[in-house]
Amino acid sequence: MDIFVALLVVTIVVLFIAAKTIRIVPQATVLIIEKLGKFDRIASSGMNWLVPFLDRPRSITWSGFRPGMTQIDLREQFTDLLPQPVITRDNVTIMVDSVIYWQVTDPIKAVYEVNDLVGGIIQLTITAMRNVIGELDLDHALTSRDTINHRLRGTLDEATHKWGVKVTRVELKNINPPEDVRITMEKQMTAERNRRALVLQAEGEKQAAIARAEGEKQAAITRAEGEKQSAILQAEGQAQARLTAAAAEAESIRHIAVGITGGQGNPAQYLIMMKYIESLREMARSGNSKVIFMPVETSSVLSSIGAFKEVFGDQGDTRVPVEAPRLRQ
Repeated sequence: MDIFVALLVVTIVVLFIAAKTIRIVPQATVLIIEKLGKFDRIASSGMNWLVPFLDRPRSITWSGFRPGMTQIDLREQFTDLLPQPVITRDNVTIMVDSVIYWQVTDPIKAVYEVNDLVGGIIQLTITAMRNVIGELDLDHALTSRDTINHRLRGTLDEATHKWGVKVTRVELKNINPPEDVRITMEKQMTAERNRRALVLQAEGEKQAAIARAEGEKQAAITRAEGEKQSAILQAEGQAQARLTAAAAEAESIRHIAVGITGGQGNPAQYLIMMKYIESLREMARSGNSKVIFMPVETSSVLSSIGAFKEVFGDQGDTRVPVEAPRLRQ
């Protein structure tokens, strides 16, 4: 029985010593090993041997880490800040909600250069945020998030470099102005939207008017071009008609001339006489009084009595002697 108890005690002691001697470190994490309270080395990922009762991992006391934690994560981490009151240059208090992305690059500095690394980063962020936003008006603070993020990252990265930490990004998630300011801004935005709508409507009406005027202009040009072509075609048609009529009349005169010449007559005198008789007929038909034109020469009068009788009958109030052209044989 005593031998069994002794073996059990020895086994427990061996396991305890083995637990103190062998430490398995996960990937992307490290341990700070101290020998008799003084920094000795960094235990990287994998299996590491420690000297029992002499080597001891350093405990991490950062904000947000559980008590007694010894492993330092080398991956990029983030810290979400609670909404912080910040006063702008135009004395408006706004609530800013942000998040910080950071990464440990030197575990030794991160442990020995600052007591609470995460708490220090949070306080630096709040201070830098108030300094940067305090230089801007409310309107610029609401519309310049990229500029604020860039300036905050540069300020924090420079300040945390001595702590062995690199600040990769700082993002402003929300910027909340006071309720009365928010209502005023909404009214202003509504008025601005209405103004833009009116401007766009006026611009649209202007473009529509320009388009209508351009269309009317093109229609007028097309209409004038059509009228021009119509007038040209009409003139060409009239000219063709006159040429056709003249050709027909010339053909008729040619036939008459051939007929008269065959009878040894003068075609010119015949045509003049025909025109003379037509003129007398038209003169007689115009006006209320019947005007009779009598040839002066007796032979012409006698030869024309039959023609005048057929034209005017027995009517006539006034007789004006007019010399008629002679027919030459």
